[in-house]
Amino acid sequence: METKQIQETINMVEEEHLDIRTVTMGISLLDTIAGDPQQTAKNIYKKVTTYAKDLIKVAEQIEREYGIPITNKRISVTPIALIAGHATPDDMLYYAHALDDAAKAVGVDFIGGYSALVQKGFANGDLALIKSLPRALTETDLVMSSVNIGSTKAGINLDAIKLMGETVKGISEKSDTANAKLVIFANAVEDNPFMAGAFHGVSEADVVINVGVSGPGVVKRALEKVKGESIQVVAETVKKTAFKITRVGQMVGALAAERLGVEFGIVDLSLAPTPARGDSVAEVLEEIGLEQVGTHGTTAALMLLNDAVKKGGVMASQRVGGLSGAFIPVSEDAGMIDAAKEGTLTLSKLEAMTAVCSVGLDMIAIPGDTSAATISAMIADEAAIGVQNNKTTAVRILPTLGTKVGDMVDYGGLLGTAPVMSVVEKSSADFINRGGHIPAPIHSFKN
Repeated sequence: METKQIQETINMVEEEHLDIRTVTMGISLLDTIAGDPQQTAKNIYKKVTTYAKDLIKVAEQIEREYGIPITNKRISVTPIALIAGHATPDDMLYYAHALDDAAKAVGVDFIGGYSALVQKGFANGDLALIKSLPRALTETDLVMSSVNIGSTKAGINLDAIKLMGETVKGISEKSDTANAKLVIFANAVEDNPFMAGAFHGVSEADVVINVGVSGPGVVKRALEKVKGESIQVVAETVKKTAFKITRVGQMVGALAAERLGVEFGIVDLSLAPTPARGDSVAEVLEEIGLEQVGTHGTTAALMLLNDAVKKGGVMASQRVGGLSGAFIPVSEDAGMIDAAKEGTLTLSKLEAMTAVCSVGLDMIAIPGDTSAATISAMIADEAAIGVQNNKTTAVRILPTLGTKVGDMVDYGGLLGTAPVMSVVEKSSADFINRGGHIPAPIHSFKN
């Protein structure tokens, strides 16, 4: 690297909150299946701890050598429902605890993949996993879960949506925070390094390293230097900045994979915020020209940001994947929190923004007395946006008992703090209770 580029990277780390948000090791568990759940759980623990034993050490070596913070070290595994076989919901807890114990043994922050793929229907393992979720997510500390309920080719499983609304409600009755470890997807991707939705897809290699970059603060600082310039200059500035951020992620991922003796997977280009001031996607949107995120023009500004990040990132790495774009989790973004507290940012506006951002309704606190049917309907709306537009969408909704609109709920650490947002009180129960399958939309008559 030239001296100027080295200095730019140092400045991005020291002054602009650049970090590698996550180095995630994906591990296939397809070869751990045994004759009974207890033995399978033992096999899971052994494989995870064998391959990930040096993950923390290698990540910390890279941090020291290059001065680039790696905020999270994580593991993703094959969706557990795929290896569950004839397991009961109680049997599934062996798997959940094996994952939790393995994650703690190797020292990672989270382990994802306590997951099911039910966009077309349920197998026994899928239902067992979903029914186990209230206990699995409250009895473990580091296990993250996801359920995919729709896709552009399969349509939307309304029975699964109804069940997931009831499940989210059931989890909230056991814990105020456990729903932060569960995300409900449409069009889930197989190489996502970000939690809570990370799982290791069946088409992936046995063990891989995926990297998720960050950098809202770097983008904001770059945009501060082009105040008053045209929107084309804004887009070009974001592209150039995303290129630099992605090059750092590519380097870290390739180094980590080489030192661990596994394959390098992908770099996820997503701008992932934290609750820290200066590390906010909302602040980037406001730098583009909004008085506050959520006002009119927010969706257009977010579309520009998302597109420019992708265009800059794909020039910097041959291995781009995951979700890749801008995340808008309310509780994890200081600017989003401010806008939600003031009422500028509403659930309706967030839903519109999800049509052009990376994921969906993410880390949003709602009143604890919100019905399961209403939660299901929120999931259905997000799934419809994803399925129709052939993109990933997701819901991570956090009903909290005893709260009312305007209360603040603290989830701790990177999960941040969220204001309880209002939901429409009119019922959607008759729609949700119809069940069945919403057909896939027609985009063309070709496969």
